[in-house]
Amino acid sequence: MEPTITWLAEQTYVGRRESIAMTNFARVADHLPTMFGWLGSRGIAVAGPPFFRYRVIDMSAELTIEAGIPVTGAVEVDPPTFVDRLPAGRYVTVAHIGHPDELMAVTAGLLDWAQRQGLAWDMTPTPEGEVWGCRLEIMMTNPAEEPDMHKWETVLMFRLADASPPAST
Repeated sequence: MEPTITWLAEQTYVGRRESIAMTNFARVADHLPTMFGWLGSRGIAVAGPPFFRYRVIDMSAELTIEAGIPVTGAVEVDPPTFVDRLPAGRYVTVAHIGHPDELMAVTAGLLDWAQRQGLAWDMTPTPEGEVWGCRLEIMMTNPAEEPDMHKWETVLMFRLADASPPAST
């Protein structure tokens, strides 16, 4: 695992949000094909791969999670689909090729690495769970093109608490 720190600009996306137990996680992924079809039928340009955005994490109870797709241009949607923006800022990213079940261990490794580096996440502990400014799992592999889940590439991207842009030189 070789994490990198990157500055990212704000990005508009279309999403669907649910509060779910970990056992129902796959239900959120079911929204992605519907959103891709909806965007395509309206000629809306997709600006990047789909992602899961973790908003509130309480592993013993529920997660508030979104399925999202970056887009370009103005988009109008009907609830429960919404338009939002991923915030600009400094992000730690790491790519993983392997089964999605391995992502819990990869995430634990990334959290440990950041702690050793003295980095703080854009995250606030609350009674409802950890509220994240931006914590993403970006799906780089299209399952329709690569059915072997052990070959899937996923990028983890977590926003740092210090979201200042890099100094100009």
